[in-house]
Amino acid sequence: MRVLVIEDEKKVARALQQGLQGEHYEVEVAETGEDGFFSALSRSFDVIILDVMLPGRSGLEILKTLRRQGHRTPVLVLTAKDAIEDRVVGLDSGADDYLVKPFAFAELLARVRALIRRGRSIEPVRLRVADLEIDLVTRKAVRAGEPIDLTAREFDLLEYLLRHGEEIVSREMLARDVWKEPSRGTPLDNVIDVHIARLRKKVDTEGRAKLIHTVRGVGFLVKLGEA
Repeated sequence: MRVLVIEDEKKVARALQQGLQGEHYEVEVAETGEDGFFSALSRSFDVIILDVMLPGRSGLEILKTLRRQGHRTPVLVLTAKDAIEDRVVGLDSGADDYLVKPFAFAELLARVRALIRRGRSIEPVRLRVADLEIDLVTRKAVRAGEPIDLTAREFDLLEYLLRHGEEIVSREMLARDVWKEPSRGTPLDNVIDVHIARLRKKVDTEGRAKLIHTVRGVGFLVKLGEA
């Protein structure tokens, strides 16, 4: 399970990271609003722990923008404010749960587990763009009703692209999240490019609208029409 902690108080962030890692969660920490927003957009997490008061971009700004863009990752908001109206604002902004500082780690852990269970229950079974659809349970892909024969790696790659909608996915993101390599290099970039080329041949067959696009010098995205 992957957790993103967006918290600028170093002691709190470190305590959360160590505590969650002790419970076998994979934890990423961002200490500014901008860094947290970028991480939330560019990587997949099972839950986000989000402080309200952040430098650069407030937690509520991050939350509102993520929800406007269709991100459904469960979010647990942390705040030093205990007023009812503050909780209402947070929940209305798209928070799934609310925890007031200071808090007991055991309570936070229970809330994280509950949010992850809830997130699983609303996880989509299929992802779709235009006439391309993949089934996450059977791991099958079809375009215009015609099955596409994909390798396991090609399916993982296509799923990752579809999960990011019309957002650009960089080679660094693919190296880390699909190939599970923390650092990318030229050999791995070449491997990624080969897989993208193979996937494109299978998905964007002759006579069909182009869906897999290369954004030169940046990465890839799936969308109908020009990139």
